Amino acid sequence: MVTNVLERIKKRMHSVMDPELPFLTVMELGMIRGISMEENTAVIELTPTYTGCPATDAITEDIQKAAEEIHSKVIVKLVMTPAWTTDWINDATRTKMAKHGVAPPEGRSADKAFLLGDERIVPCPRCKTNRTKLVSPFGSTACKAHYTCLDCLEPFDHFKCI
Repeated sequence: MVTNVLERIKKRMHSVMDPELPFLTVMELGMIRGISMEENTAVIELTPTYTGCPATDAITEDIQKAAEEIHSKVIVKLVMTPAWTTDWINDATRTKMAKHGVAPPEGRSADKAFLLGDERIVPCPRCKTNRTKLVSPFGSTACKAHYTCLDCLEPFDHFKCI
């Protein structure tokens, strides 16, 4: 019985969308760190993409509501350690980001170029050229940088490696 409830909740989490990247789920972003049952309460461990993420409350509420469709007693617990990393985004999700016009994080380790003011070549997710220009190290959210493609002239966000 418990296993079935946990599996159903996990499956339901695959439909909870990230409000800032509405084409990706919290599962695709690797934000759900665990789902367990403590006594008769489902406990969902959530690690936000960064500590100050303004969408954390909305994501927590969405997770809570979705899980309560399966089980009446649910707690969403914020887990800050280990800190979320773009390493938790799999290759299929990175491809999906590019298809939706967001340049995915490159590599598997934190990118300090934005902090140090170093130039960074980020390929355009639309036309794939490397002829792009950083407009701002902070895009629509702090975890993204804003770029413009010099070939197709389209603006785009780049999800930074964290």
